[in-house]
Amino acid sequence: MKKLFLGTILLALAIVVPIPAMAEVNVNVSVDFPLPPPIPFPGPPDVIAMPDTNDVYVAPSIGVDLFFWNGWWWRPWEGRWYRSRYYDRGWAFHNKVPSFYFDVDPGWRAHYRDHNWNGQPWSYERITNQRLEQNWKSWHTNRYWEKQGTWGVKGYQPRPQQQRQELRNQRQQQYQQRPEVQRHLQQMQEKQKQHHGQNPQKKQREEESGHR
Repeated sequence: MKKLFLGTILLALAIVVPIPAMAEVNVNVSVDFPLPPPIPFPGPPDVIAMPDTNDVYVAPSIGVDLFFWNGWWWRPWEGRWYRSRYYDRGWAFHNKVPSFYFDVDPGWRAHYRDHNWNGQPWSYERITNQRLEQNWKSWHTNRYWEKQGTWGVKGYQPRPQQQRQELRNQRQQQYQQRPEVQRHLQQMQEKQKQHHGQNPQKKQREEESGHR
């Protein structure tokens, strides 16, 4: 009886424990997009806070765009977006453009190089990775950058809300016109067609629910 009881427990553990790992694998397989190549880091990257954004940080010393926002590291690659809790590993495909991205000035690298933000001297603050990890939550909760208000830009004047929204719309349109983004959108459409072709019953159910 004891052997039967122990055998039942072991069987239950064997079934239950792998479920999260299996679910993660199934998600990755269903997406079927390659992961971006690793970024070589000599050490944990410093970041700077981006002006005119809501708690967006960028690593300026590497050759590809690498952002930190809302507790995640974000990077675009071949028209797709990936995110991870770590700056150097653990990337996973993210099925939409993160909402912060269209607040980021596309010319930020030139501004960074020239220490100049839209015509004003920019004395940005370099933030170590350790300090970022320790403080980003409290900075967000206490609205640190919003209260500080200038991001180190001398004579900073915030743009009116309407102008900010117009800039967001303009950047979004420009982003969607990039060749790599167009290719990704085309790939997504092809995958959706293949998915519906392999699941005609599901497609029929979706069409029927749409007519209700």
